[in-house]
Amino acid sequence: MNLTLNPDQTLNFLGSDIRLLQARPVVNGRLLEITSAKVEQEHPNRWRARYHSPMGVFWVKAWREEPIWKLKFGLDGFTGNFPLDSFGLHFAQIVGAQKYLRQGYHSWDGAGYVAMGEARQTGYALTQLLGASGTNSVVLGFDRHHRFQHTFTFEDSSLRLEVLWDRKSARRIESECLLIFEQDGVEEALRSWAQQVAQAAPDPPRRPAQPITGWCSWYNLYAAISEENILEHLRGVEKVCKREHLPMQVFQLDDGFTPEMGDWLEVKPQFPRGIKPLLDEIRAAGLVPGLWIAPFVVGNRSRLFQQHPDWVLHEHSGQPLVQMRFYGEFRWHKRSEEYYILDATHPQALEYLRNVFRVWRQDWGCEYFKTDFMFFGAEYGPDRVAYHTPGLSRMEVWHRVARMIRAEIGDALWVGCGMPLWASVGLVDGNRIGRDVGAEWLPDTYERLYGLALRNFGNHLLWEADPDCVLLRERFHYLSEQEQTGLALFFGMMGGVLLTSDALDEISTERLALWRMLLLSAGGSCRYPLLGSDDRVLVQVRGHCPAAVLAFNLSDQTVQRTYPLHTLGLPAGLVGYDWHRREWLPQNGQLAFTLGPHQSALVFLSDGPLEPPPTQLP
Repeated sequence: MNLTLNPDQTLNFLGSDIRLLQARPVVNGRLLEITSAKVEQEHPNRWRARYHSPMGVFWVKAWREEPIWKLKFGLDGFTGNFPLDSFGLHFAQIVGAQKYLRQGYHSWDGAGYVAMGEARQTGYALTQLLGASGTNSVVLGFDRHHRFQHTFTFEDSSLRLEVLWDRKSARRIESECLLIFEQDGVEEALRSWAQQVAQAAPDPPRRPAQPITGWCSWYNLYAAISEENILEHLRGVEKVCKREHLPMQVFQLDDGFTPEMGDWLEVKPQFPRGIKPLLDEIRAAGLVPGLWIAPFVVGNRSRLFQQHPDWVLHEHSGQPLVQMRFYGEFRWHKRSEEYYILDATHPQALEYLRNVFRVWRQDWGCEYFKTDFMFFGAEYGPDRVAYHTPGLSRMEVWHRVARMIRAEIGDALWVGCGMPLWASVGLVDGNRIGRDVGAEWLPDTYERLYGLALRNFGNHLLWEADPDCVLLRERFHYLSEQEQTGLALFFGMMGGVLLTSDALDEISTERLALWRMLLLSAGGSCRYPLLGSDDRVLVQVRGHCPAAVLAFNLSDQTVQRTYPLHTLGLPAGLVGYDWHRREWLPQNGQLAFTLGPHQSALVFLSDGPLEPPPTQLP
């Protein structure tokens, strides 16, 4: 890409197909009133701009480290008569882009490509502009995320990117480094951004010594857990793992063992011995014991809130900020009607939470932590809430808690859910990268799975990607057999975190064989060679030779698709084995599928027929 200057001293970034035109400073979401400007090209690959205004000098530094342009910007001598909530750059026009990536900032805040010119939308951390060719793209994204949240707002053909300063107390107002680069290959470009994030992170990304696999109570028992039924499932998992030599690692209790959100050291009477003896039994069974917690969530009926109402975030009116309400029949299996957010800037609140993790780790013996609803701690800035101790940005507050958690749990495994995806790099071992899939085919299943594909680029680079639990049981769900198989294969192909909630001693031989194949294939990785397409058939590829290809029809119609192997990044001479039909396919340099609604097809590919046929993903 090239950087050029306009007569009005605004900047352009020009790619081969896509152009970002007329970058101007913005403060608190509004274009800055500029009284004079000076832009200097200090070197062919280095520029400096200073824009004078009544409220101070907005500056931009841009330099190229081929093929990436890097920018920093900020404000000197800020004298505005208002608090500084945000600052950034506004590109007046984007030319040549057909669609852009709207990326969410936490696990459940989805991702998808949006046609340019549609209704105003805001994404986080990065965006990607796709041209007419569908393969060449321009990526814009920040490299560090532990201090600020970054937004990318598209409206008509314009883009406004902002740093949420959150009225932070600091002598120097300066952004993190913004990266702008052009690259062929849609997923490859996103992976290049992830590599930059990994290098810039304050703590290097964590890579577990072995794949995170195992059992979680939620999608079977939900909150109706007790010592008795947990031990029943533990014995089943232990028996089947020993008999079948299954490499399952963790056994995790999900929500349901504490009486109220916030009262994390109290236990329901359904666990008469407490939690420590149960975790000891899990460990004795050869599994890593795990627990669920939502550190930022405080129920209004909790003992914590009753005794310390000042420990939660309050609106400027003085009332607790209500994040969730349950005024009807469903009360989330507890008594609380309202849920608040722990104010981590309150020293006593932070110390309480520190003690919880210390007790769970050191006294109870928890070795696997699943932290949920983590985005609550990064949801609001001082424009909305009154922090007990002001002066930090929302992400600095959040990061203080996250670093405390890692310090207290040591080298224990940590998987985040509802987690800020980019701020957690270097702290968590795994991250949920999408919304719950559950026990039925939902109207937005395509959007949910496509969102997983748009976070896959971070797998094994930033954290281990957790797509959600694999449903194996034959009863007590609303999925057809082909839907259930397709979802299991889709999750398994990703090669990230792999858990199930089902009673292993109750599932059929066929389902157990599928689970074994996925477990033995854990830790690998897949790619999405057709990412960026609007096609409702998602294609995953693992390996090169041997390789595996999964085509999953997420539409409600029967479709036919043909994929030349070279379009999937595979050699033309490979021979295919249809895993569903248990037969070898003719060698013709392509894969052809007829897929019914919600149906998948898995094909193994090698340079010649294998005997016996493959039973493990590459």
